[in-house]
Parts: sequence; C-alpha cells; structure tokens
Amino acid sequence: MFTKINSVAVLGLECTPITVEVDVAGSWPGYQIVGLPDTAIQEAKERIRTAWKNTNLKFPNNSRIVINLAPAGVRKEGSMYDLPMAVGMYIAIEGPIDTDLSDALFVGELALDGTLRHTNGILPLAIFAEQHGYKKLFIPAVNANEASLIQGIDTYPVHKFQDVINHLTGKNKILPVPPQPIEEWFVENNYEMDMKYVKGQEFVKRAMEIAASGAHNILLSGPPGSGKTLLARTMPSILPKMTIKEAIEVTKIYSVAGILPEDKPLVTTRPFRSPHHTASGVALVGGGKFPRPGEISLAHRGVLFLDEFPEFPRTVLENLRQPLEDGVITISRAQGTISFPARFTMVASQNPCPCGYASDPDRNCICSPMSVARYQKKISGPLLDRIDLHVEVPKVKFEKLSKYELGEPSSEIRHRVEKARDRQTARFVGTIHTTNSEMKNREIREYCKLNDQSINLLKQAVQQMHLSARSYHRILKLSRTIADLDNKDNIETTHVAEALQYRAKVE
Repeated sequence: MFTKINSVAVLGLECTPITVEVDVAGSWPGYQIVGLPDTAIQEAKERIRTAWKNTNLKFPNNSRIVINLAPAGVRKEGSMYDLPMAVGMYIAIEGPIDTDLSDALFVGELALDGTLRHTNGILPLAIFAEQHGYKKLFIPAVNANEASLIQGIDTYPVHKFQDVINHLTGKNKILPVPPQPIEEWFVENNYEMDMKYVKGQEFVKRAMEIAASGAHNILLSGPPGSGKTLLARTMPSILPKMTIKEAIEVTKIYSVAGILPEDKPLVTTRPFRSPHHTASGVALVGGGKFPRPGEISLAHRGVLFLDEFPEFPRTVLENLRQPLEDGVITISRAQGTISFPARFTMVASQNPCPCGYASDPDRNCICSPMSVARYQKKISGPLLDRIDLHVEVPKVKFEKLSKYELGEPSSEIRHRVEKARDRQTARFVGTIHTTNSEMKNREIREYCKLNDQSINLLKQAVQQMHLSARSYHRILKLSRTIADLDNKDNIETTHVAEALQYRAKVE
C-alpha cells in the first residue's frame, strides 16, 4: 500500500515542505530510502526497525519497503524524519486510518526503545506550520514548550512511537499542549556584571552608553588590567529589554543551532558571545556542509565581544566586514545559499602594543616602533572604519580603586538607553530599521540634518582627520544617537563634537 506523510526540512532559518512517500509491497524483500538523504537518514532504517520491534509490532521483513523524501532535488539531513517515516510505514502496512493527517506535520528522532529524542529547529517549524495552514504538529514531548509559543496550531507531545499509533487508531488520544503566552516567559533579568562595580572610567562608561543606545560598534584600547573586559561584560546589563519580535528572532537561531535550553523555550536575555581568538572563520560567521549559524548570528540582537582583537587571524576578522555593514551573513555552498541574521553590537578590546604598556604612564613599553606598528596593522583600515567608537581605557588610579562607594548602577543607565531606543523606534516605524546604526543614506539625509556651525565643524574634521565617506556617515549616525540621549529632536554642534571624539586618531 502507498501513503504520504507531511514533514519539513529546515534550511537555515526557513522551512521547506517535505512529503514522506511510503510504499510497502509484497514483492521481493528490500528496504530503501531515496530522495537525497544523508547518512543519518540512511541509518534511520535500523533505528526504525529496532524501535518497531520494541513497540511490539511485527516488522514486514518479507516485504519491499521504499521511502521517498520528496522533492528529491532538496538535500535532507538529520534524524528528524524518523517519526514520519515510521508512521508512513505503519499506515502503509496496516491500511487506512480514520484520523485525517492532511493538515498534520510529523518530526522527531526515534530511540531504539521507541521514545522520541530532542529535535533541533522546532520553533521555525512551528512558525512554518502556522503560516501555511497546518493545524496539527506531532513532535517530541521535550520540544513541546518550544512549539506551544506559536498560536493557531495544536501541538501534540509524543513520548513514544506507541503513543502515536494509539492516537491514530483512536485507542488513546494524545492531548495537545495548551498554547503558552509569550509574555509569561519574560522575567526580570539579573545580570552578574553591573556598571556600579566599575571604578572610575566615566568617559568609557559614557561611550558604552552611547554604543548601547544606537547599537554602535565600539573598540576599547588600553593597558592590561585597565578594565576593558569588565566593561565589555557589563554591556548586556545596560541594553534595553528584548521585544517579542527580537526574542523570536534569537530563539529561532538558537533552536536551529541546538543550544536552546529545554527548561526555557524562549531566549529573553540579550545574547553575549565571546569567541576565543583562535576561532576559525567558519566558527565566527557560520558554515559547514549543511550551513549552521556562527558566533555572529548567535550574537544577533546582543553583543559580540572580541577580546584580544589583534590576536584574531586577519583573514578571520575580514569576514566581519559584510555583516557589520549589512546585519546579515550569506553563506554559499554547493547545495545552495543560506542567509542568517547578524545584527549585533560588536565590542572589541585590544592592548596598544604587544607588551601592552605603550599607553601606561607608570610603566615603560619595551616594544620597538616597528613591532608596535606591525601589531596595530593586524587590524585592517576598512575594518576599523566600520567601528563607530574608538575609546582609550586608561589605567585606574589607586584613589578610585580604593573607594567603597558604588558607581551608577546599570539599571539607571539602561533607563536612559531605553528612552533613546524609544525615540528611534518611533522614528523608524513602518521600516525594517530599529536603531540608528542601521540607517542607510536615505535615512541619514532625512534624520541627520545639521546646522551651518555643525557642517563647518565636520568639514574641518574631514580635512584634518582624513575621514572616509563611511566615517563621515558613521559620525552622523553617532551624532543622532547622542542627540537622542540628550532628548533633542535636532542634532546640535555639541553632539557632533562629542561624536568626533570617538573617531580613531590618525598619526
């Protein structure tokens, strides 16, 4: 008998419908899976056979079983097709059932005892089901909370293959999981790092606040022990709370990557990713035979912290150029092209020289001028040009370190950041932009108008600092963010002057 079961293939963050066609005939024995399956799918034959036996079902060893994953031109990978193939085989052997499966999707990996294991990419799958008119979703029970975030579909949590059979035959129905309002997963985030514990560094804190307000990239440069890493790790504590849309975007990435916590199906905390400087280009931007999101996508709507910035291989850092500009990374492979979102705030830190003490007033630098120049040239000019704020982090004096008084807490800084973000949200309503750093030329012309005094100041700065066109536009966007923090509708000369302080000094 021939039957069809609906499933999906998760390609990047998008889904493609897959029809699992099963034919069981009484001719010569055989067991084949076709339709461009990978090794994991080919191995499903033994998983299904053993799970079938441990479910007290008689496997049709004397029949010819052919399973086709259509369309055959789309490559399939992973173990998520175990359940639809097993269900299709059961219906093809036992005959038609009364349950209508035309609007149902099946995914899940079978264990040898018939239980279903955790499956990646359930949230994109549930969104696809809701958008394309599917009403029923049969998934592993451990993924049920993740799928229940999407309204309009019935999510059936499956513990064992036997449970699906009992449901389809009407012996014992599986009760769908009640939908969970997304708002219930949003709780107050308690950050371990807080700005109030950072002694001194008022100028750097101001720069961090500006960077958080407009999602601008920032480079911290200073001697060892000046607090660069501590300041970078406090950045998530001053970022605004995530919106529902942002939480869904980030959760989809983490679901596909397989790092979503089972006890919390929604990511509500701004991501903070800190890859080691030995990370490869693929680890940073994503990729592989079947492309997976890299660190820059896992940092989407959050912070990507690159400590020891010049120690990263130059070829790896150059991969950041396009995502820093466009907020998306496109990975091309022989199987096709996949895009992942990468709208992150980059915080990088570096020493001024190989020994680290070129800017330390109390210690002598032992590096030669040539080694210092070679060290600083590890980061290319085009990449530095894409960083909005270049900030010197000085050594903290003992008088400030020994004070017991705490500084301004992150909660107060975050309140100002949120007010500035609210102005940007109102400004960009109806567009794809959410922050000032995302503005393109058209938005810059509309929202970054200057008075004559500011224009003259910028003209002098462009000539004296040898600024590129990109630097000019980034100064305008930074000025717009400073004006938003100042609660001003128009950019004033003081805002432009402060933005110019954060550009890299040309020797």
